[in-house]
Amino acid sequence: MEKNGIDKQSRATGRLPWRTSSFIAALVLAGLLCRGPGAAPRAGTSAASLFAKKNLVAWCIVPFDAKKRGPEERARMLERLGISRLAYDWRDEHIPTFDEEIEAMKRHHIEIVAWWFPTELNPAARRILEALERHHLKCQLWVALGDPAPQAALSADKVKAATAQLKPIAIAAAKLGCKLSLYNHGGWFGDPLNQIAILHELKLPNVGIVYNFHHGHDDIDRFPQLFKQMQPYLLAINLNGMVKNGEQLGKKIITLGQGDEELPMMRVIANSGWHGPVGILDHRPETDSEITLRENLEGLEQLKGRL
Repeated sequence: MEKNGIDKQSRATGRLPWRTSSFIAALVLAGLLCRGPGAAPRAGTSAASLFAKKNLVAWCIVPFDAKKRGPEERARMLERLGISRLAYDWRDEHIPTFDEEIEAMKRHHIEIVAWWFPTELNPAARRILEALERHHLKCQLWVALGDPAPQAALSADKVKAATAQLKPIAIAAAKLGCKLSLYNHGGWFGDPLNQIAILHELKLPNVGIVYNFHHGHDDIDRFPQLFKQMQPYLLAINLNGMVKNGEQLGKKIITLGQGDEELPMMRVIANSGWHGPVGILDHRPETDSEITLRENLEGLEQLKGRL
C-alpha cells in the first residue's frame, strides 16, 4: 500500500485495498444510521431545476479575473449575467475588502453561498469569521488540506490527523450558523472516500463535501458509484468540461460542453435526486471572467438540452 492509503492498482480498478476498504466501509455503514448534512433527494427534482441559472454559483472569479475587478464591478458583472450566487475565492490582497465585497453583493442581490477558508484558525481566518459575523452571513466554508500526516502509512491515522486539524474550524463555523465543506483538491485529502471517513470521525452535523469536477479527472470511471457514496454528505458541486486524463493532457479547465465526460457525470447527478448549489468556473487568469462565465453558461444550456 502506498503511504496515501490507496495504491495505483486500486485507483485504476476503483477497488480499495482490503484494510482501507474495510475501514471506510464500516464508516459508510455507520453513515446509514447517521446521515451527513448533504442535500437529501427531493421528489420532482429535475435537471432543469438543478442546473437552472438561479441555482448556479460563480466560482474562481476573484483572483482569476484578467480584468481584476473590484467588489462593485464584480457584483455588476454577475448581475448582467443573471447569476445570483457567488462562492468567494480570495488572496491576501483581497482581505482589506472583505466587508466591501459582502456589501456590494447585498446591493446587487447576489447571495454569497461559500467562502474559501484557511486550513487553520490563523489571522486571515479570524478576519473572515469576523466579517461573516458583522454581516450576519451564513455560508459554507470551503477548505482543502494537504496530506495531514505525511509520515503515516495507514489511512486511519491520516483521518485522525485531518479530524484534529479541521475540528476547531468546524466548531467556529457552527457558532456562526455556517457549514464546513471539504474541498477535493487532489492528493489523499482530495479523495471523497477519505473525506467521508473524516466526516464520520468528526461526528459534527455542520460538515460536508463540495465536489469539483476539475479536480476529479481520476474519478471519471468510478463516478457513478462514487457519487452514491458522496450524496448524503454533498453540500455543493462545481462543474467543468471533462475529458479523461484531462490534467495530464493540459485540459484541466475547459468550457462546459467541450468535453466528452461532463454530460454522463451530470446525468448521474440529475438522476440521483440530489439538489444543491451548482458552480460554474472561471479559473482562467488570462481571460475576462465575464467572457468565461458566459461561455460556460452557453455550454451548460446545450448540455441541459441533451439531458
